[in-house]
Amino acid sequence: MVLLIGSAPDAVLAKGWDLSVFAHRVAINNAWQITPDWDYLVYPEDFAPERMPPTPLNPSQHLIGASEFVPQQNSFGGFVYAGGTMAFTAGYWALGALKPDLIAFLGCDMVYGTSTVESSHFYGQGTPDPLRVDVTLQSLEAKSVRFMSLAHTQQCAVVNLSALPESRLMFPRVDQLELMAPELQRQLLQRQREMLNPAEAVRALQAEQDLGYMVASGRYWEHTAEFDKTKLSDIDSLWLKAINAASSR
Repeated sequence: MVLLIGSAPDAVLAKGWDLSVFAHRVAINNAWQITPDWDYLVYPEDFAPERMPPTPLNPSQHLIGASEFVPQQNSFGGFVYAGGTMAFTAGYWALGALKPDLIAFLGCDMVYGTSTVESSHFYGQGTPDPLRVDVTLQSLEAKSVRFMSLAHTQQCAVVNLSALPESRLMFPRVDQLELMAPELQRQLLQRQREMLNPAEAVRALQAEQDLGYMVASGRYWEHTAEFDKTKLSDIDSLWLKAINAASSR
């Protein structure tokens, strides 16, 4: 079981949790500041050096940069289809590298500037990276459905531990105390099976393959002029058809 911690305001909930129930704790960007009990820090190429954790690291802690996460991301279809923001990048890295039976997201809701969220990040105001103008991020909801669908094919359940009232993630909501239930993973896989429409997922994956947008380096932003925004939006629409939205909340 993997805990993936982002930077939304409620990510600080992890401070009060018993994190020993997770086999792996994965922090994204600045989230290593929340708890010293992280195992992996996933960060992008442009992450400021002064924001990195102090060294030396504990023997159990590992830094995961582009050389590690790009191959994993490519094995799941690449950044253009997965969505070029770190919550999804870290999720796909964890899915491929750690091969968990469950991934629990915390602080990855990608909701900014609402009346219910005073600060954009747990450390105050930050840049809302997922909301930047980017052809790969036209529908964060569709990208979350894609992630859950591909995780399901690997018998991995995906949940959202967020306490915020809004989220762009379409994953089932679960309280962290529920994670200790012995039958939870099996029950969540069954719930995902009921939520997902495999025929529509196959259509979406085929559409991705037919379009053939792959940037092996991971630096997809250097090739955006080659991408058709409308065709990518059409693929997002296919992914949104691959879920029964009413059952995701």
